[in-house]
Amino acid sequence: MSVTGPLDGIRVIEVGTLISGPFAGRLLGDMGAEVIKIEPPGAPDPLRTWGQAELDGHHFFWTVHARNKKAVTLNLRTDGGRALFLDLVERSDIIVENFRPGTLEKWNLGYDVLRERNRGIILVRVSGYGQTGPEAHKAGYASVAEAASGLRHMNGFPGGPPPRLALSLGDSLAGMFAAQGALAALYRRAVTGDGQVVDAALTEACLAVQESTIPDYDVGGVVRGPSGTRLEGIAPSNIYRSADGSWVVIAANQDTVFRRLCEAMGRPELATDDRFANHVARGRNQDELDKIIGDWAAERQPADIIETLSAAGVIAGPINTVAEVVEDPQLRSRGMLVEHWDERVGRSVLGPGVVPVLSETPGTVRYAGPAAPGQHNDEIYCGLLGKSPAELDALRAEGVL
Repeated sequence: MSVTGPLDGIRVIEVGTLISGPFAGRLLGDMGAEVIKIEPPGAPDPLRTWGQAELDGHHFFWTVHARNKKAVTLNLRTDGGRALFLDLVERSDIIVENFRPGTLEKWNLGYDVLRERNRGIILVRVSGYGQTGPEAHKAGYASVAEAASGLRHMNGFPGGPPPRLALSLGDSLAGMFAAQGALAALYRRAVTGDGQVVDAALTEACLAVQESTIPDYDVGGVVRGPSGTRLEGIAPSNIYRSADGSWVVIAANQDTVFRRLCEAMGRPELATDDRFANHVARGRNQDELDKIIGDWAAERQPADIIETLSAAGVIAGPINTVAEVVEDPQLRSRGMLVEHWDERVGRSVLGPGVVPVLSETPGTVRYAGPAAPGQHNDEIYCGLLGKSPAELDALRAEGVL
């Protein structure tokens, strides 16, 4: 397995389960880091059984987040497991964990202990509410983080219940910020030689993407709420039903783009109409403008709408299902749909590509991830730590591996 990417030579230990921590580990692995995933013996990551499709008893959320990783088993609750973990820490650069705060400390593996073995170690900690504060002790899930942060309040339609996106968005956002923090800490370590703790919270990750909601409330008392298929005061930027009943996104809220939209619709006079002449006016007359555009779109097929508007320099596109996404020529040409050879099922499985694309040292998907817990025990414990096969057998007998 060749290792390529900008993080070639960086070793990551991943301890934790499900989405946020493993997503951060995946992002680092995509960029070339060697990621060693630790699972307790007899208690594999539940992500192995997640995903809605099933083939021969296997699910494929695991394929997405376990790719490029090596799997070892290790019981951190034992003295032998703790000793092996510290041996790994001594030879590694980054640890990613997403336990409830205080768990590592309970096992006598807090940052102070880790730093004694490796002053350059970077400990990336992902949790529901962060490592400090009155709610730090609470367990956190993405659904609650999205709600508590105010993000979910803005989803849905006015007057209706706030629905969730059919994804664990809060986990993924926290994983992304955790990986970003790890990279920043790596850079700082190159300057000082010292590692540090990266503290990423699900709630704070959800808060960080909320644009101007905080200052809008602070200055103007504005409590932004759900706006359905559009953004209030940003017009036109909505979905419009075409002649065949499907929906098309049309976004032309900049003055220059709006003028191009008016020309493309054969209604150039709308661009100078006082109701729509600038951003503020269009926001105030959003309903009326949406009706005009909606009437125009309703008489045309979706492909015609998109082709006409794109040719005119207006932003427009379809609302694709995943079946249409995997056939998208743009995504295909960019390498954003990648085959993973999944040894669990003996076939290639399509998955997402590596984001972002680097010009000189691009990240790669090298394989779909370990089929079984402990698959790389011999490679890591014998090859990296120098243990003998007999020592491994003894550790297994003790319940350490």
